Amino acid sequence: MLPMTALPADLLARELRGPRYTSYPTALAFGPQFGVADYIGAARELARHADPLSLYFHVPFCASNCYYCGCNRVVTRNRERIERYFVALLAELKMHSALLSRGPEVVQIHFGGGTPNMFSVGQFARLLAAIHQRLRVAESGRLELSMEVDPRLAEASDIYSWRALGFNRLSFGVQDVNDSVQLAINRVQSRERIAELTACARRAGFSSINYDLVYGLPLQTPARLAGSLDFVIEQRPERIAAYHYAHLPQRFPAQKAIDEAQLPTPEVRQQLRAMIHGRLLLAGYRAIGLDHYALPDDALARAQQDGTMRRNFQGYSTLQGCELVGLGVSAISQLRGCFAQNDTDVDRYLAAVETGRLACVRGYRQTDDDRLRAEIIEAIMCQGEVDFAKLGLRYGDDLAERFEPELQRLRQLAGAGDWLTVGPWGLRVSESGRALLRVVAMVFDRQLQAGDDARRYSSIA
Repeated sequence: MLPMTALPADLLARELRGPRYTSYPTALAFGPQFGVADYIGAARELARHADPLSLYFHVPFCASNCYYCGCNRVVTRNRERIERYFVALLAELKMHSALLSRGPEVVQIHFGGGTPNMFSVGQFARLLAAIHQRLRVAESGRLELSMEVDPRLAEASDIYSWRALGFNRLSFGVQDVNDSVQLAINRVQSRERIAELTACARRAGFSSINYDLVYGLPLQTPARLAGSLDFVIEQRPERIAAYHYAHLPQRFPAQKAIDEAQLPTPEVRQQLRAMIHGRLLLAGYRAIGLDHYALPDDALARAQQDGTMRRNFQGYSTLQGCELVGLGVSAISQLRGCFAQNDTDVDRYLAAVETGRLACVRGYRQTDDDRLRAEIIEAIMCQGEVDFAKLGLRYGDDLAERFEPELQRLRQLAGAGDWLTVGPWGLRVSESGRALLRVVAMVFDRQLQAGDDARRYSSIA
């Protein structure tokens, strides 16, 4: 296998600046020309077709300020403020359910943030009861119910309570377990706590546990990361997401607390990435798409193997053909070829919902060309290959001719290397080129503006 560090340095640098392609077009293309009325029309259309549905709830609150974070979050421990937001989510759910009726079947519910476990067990119980009351929810054996968890705020009793409510997947924000790195990012959490919660989740019967890791953090070195990987591999979570840290202090003020002199050089960053990749493969994990790893018997690994894995705003998903409704501040919905995003400001979001208005403020309606390019980009990000002949049959077009300019650009990118194969039949990224999936996808992105790297730089959010 060609080491990741042997790939062209200019392409590796470009990859770090690329969109994460959890949608196409990306959220940068969303605008006020798509508003509440457009979303209402799309939701009513979904109700008539009864496609399977995924619900995403954004919980923005965090108890403390992690310096590396690029998520939409609010640092507070004020229970009244959290309860007010919780009540707003109930009100927003009521508005969405009135549009959807009981047509679509909810097959996935995910809580992200921020720190979803800032909600109490009682609040989760009330919210889940409201979902079951207002929407048609799949039976427990078919429903994926998951949340992101900050281990510092979780107790063993919480794990068992969440499982009793029906949660079956948890994602622990691990990032790095080295003491020096944790101090540098203001996120101190012991290995013992993470291991204890993982063991509790297994005893409680959770079907899948994910660890989020971040590389490129201040004071990270290959030696320190090796120790963290030893711990992670010993715990053996079913899934691991390994994100790169994007240092954007002008965009995310908390990052100004990070000493830039302590950040790894681009060369060391690539060594860290290659180490994660190599160590996890040796430990029996399968590489999934851009930055995920899964044990062979996990549902995500099986979905990638049989070609049903998809990519949406929650990352990689096992649910094919699933529409998405996002609730909460900054949440994004994706349904019937449309995208709609709620206001990113908590106070404005609350003002809208508390006066009986949907909080959608911008969005986008895909064109036919967008849908085709979205399918191509998703195939690159999920499978690392595109079959033009197969796609052309569905779209009634000679895609090799239509995308000849893109294919020519890809040939130039590939150069004399063997990480990318291009032909009139389509393209294939080899395992050695996995680090450049976004670079390949960017070639098919008509929305990108040349030279606008800072604006499209991807955070871990």
